[in-house]
Amino acid sequence: MNKNILYAVLCAFCLPLAGCGGMKVLKVNDFTEQRVTDLSLTKKVTGKRDYIFFSTTKMGVFLDGSIQGIITDYQGNPIEGVTVKVTAESGKAKSGEEADVFAMATSENASAVMNLSFAPGISDSMGLYKIHFSLPVTDEEVELKGKLVYNPGWDQQKINLGKAYEPQQKETPFRLYYNMDTGFLAFAEGVRKVIVEAVGEGKGRMSGLPGAKAPAAMPSSVQPATPAGETPGAAGKAEEDLFKGFDFGQ
Repeated sequence: MNKNILYAVLCAFCLPLAGCGGMKVLKVNDFTEQRVTDLSLTKKVTGKRDYIFFSTTKMGVFLDGSIQGIITDYQGNPIEGVTVKVTAESGKAKSGEEADVFAMATSENASAVMNLSFAPGISDSMGLYKIHFSLPVTDEEVELKGKLVYNPGWDQQKINLGKAYEPQQKETPFRLYYNMDTGFLAFAEGVRKVIVEAVGEGKGRMSGLPGAKAPAAMPSSVQPATPAGETPGAAGKAEEDLFKGFDFGQ
């Protein structure tokens, strides 16, 4: 066989295996109101292909970024040291069906599973937390359903230290979606509860509206905290707050 023909055939066969195609430029139309930040595209090894005489590595495109929020008390003061974690429930598989996001990585390379994990966020002195993620891009899209879990170890911390931030709302569901072609980025959270309080004496049938009264106001030094995106205010007013009252003096 002519050497030039053989060389051309080998190049046509080997170039796709080497994964030499260029990666798309990251385009973002952010509809998350800065809830998702620090976005970038990376290529990572996801496994290998075995052939008769040789093997090649599988490369996958991943969307890296952070989910961020702010933890404060009732009066808007930042709370430091509160842990927020993500529990992934499902992601987009190549068939379009939902699959366990941790099973999406090939079993040929166990280290690929680590790319799908989430680094927990811990609020800093400004109350800001960031949860880093790395998610595979499948069919030009990233789609993930999961839960944000607030300070999951508070009960054990209370046992060990005698004090902790107890979350009133233990977790909230969310959905993260990104489309590489349009750059559309969305982060949707589940239904949020709103607390109301009956006020006024009322007359006749309007007297005695049902509903619990707001708790007594506490000193600012022991005020509970509220999750990101909620408006801080007086204790027990308006929207639901993340942390219940606690007493550091006991």
